[in-house]
Amino acid sequence: MNDNTYVRTEIQDLIATVTIDRQAKLNALNPQVIAEIDAAFDGLGGDPAVRVVILTGAGDKAFVAGADIGVLATMGPRTGVAVSREGQEVLRRIERFPKPVVAAVGGYALGGGCELAIACHLRVASERARFGLPEVGLGIIPGYGGTVRLARLVGLGRAVEMVLTGDMVTAERAAEIGLANLVVPHEDLMERTRKLAGRIARNAPVALEMALKSMYEAVESNMEHALELESTLFGLLASTDDMQEGMAAFLEKRRAAFKGE
Repeated sequence: MNDNTYVRTEIQDLIATVTIDRQAKLNALNPQVIAEIDAAFDGLGGDPAVRVVILTGAGDKAFVAGADIGVLATMGPRTGVAVSREGQEVLRRIERFPKPVVAAVGGYALGGGCELAIACHLRVASERARFGLPEVGLGIIPGYGGTVRLARLVGLGRAVEMVLTGDMVTAERAAEIGLANLVVPHEDLMERTRKLAGRIARNAPVALEMALKSMYEAVESNMEHALELESTLFGLLASTDDMQEGMAAFLEKRRAAFKGE
């Protein structure tokens, strides 16, 4: 556990659960919440007791209902750029995190909350989840990477529709368009998310890190560079103890005991 005001972290069975708990404001993001999320991930990056991170919001109403409008309303041009860059940097850190990050979305994921969810590597949504980027109705645009990541995730046409209308989409629609990986009954959200995280956590940690690196670099580069990087990472993994263990376990018909080495 940590002693932050709005973000708490619990670690169990190789899985860290990071919970945003600002329920009076539907877990809305303000500078303190963003800083506490950043600090939580900073502490988990090098922790050998953690192989997968679940990011969620407290309560039954919201994952994160957006950025704090009271803060945004005070922006000027220069401070607006700073607010956007601060959020972008923290979400980029999550996207580039060396361990898989799974968002457990149990309610509203709107604005900055939707952007936070799509910065995670996977998204599990309860049937009550709602996703949306309503910023144009406030006279702004998504500023934490939403106009960049959403199109890469769901395709340009669907992303343009969501951003220009500001409409929310249901959990079922989110799954149809690739925004959510899995939709589950609301009461089963954390259990099902932990099961998914557990399936990931039993795999080789260094291989998980290299797989994420290869896939995300590929999205941002040309084919030749992406293939060259994949070959390099493939070769580097041949030097790990985990590769030797994984191969031996397969041949011996037993479960591998990976150590992340």
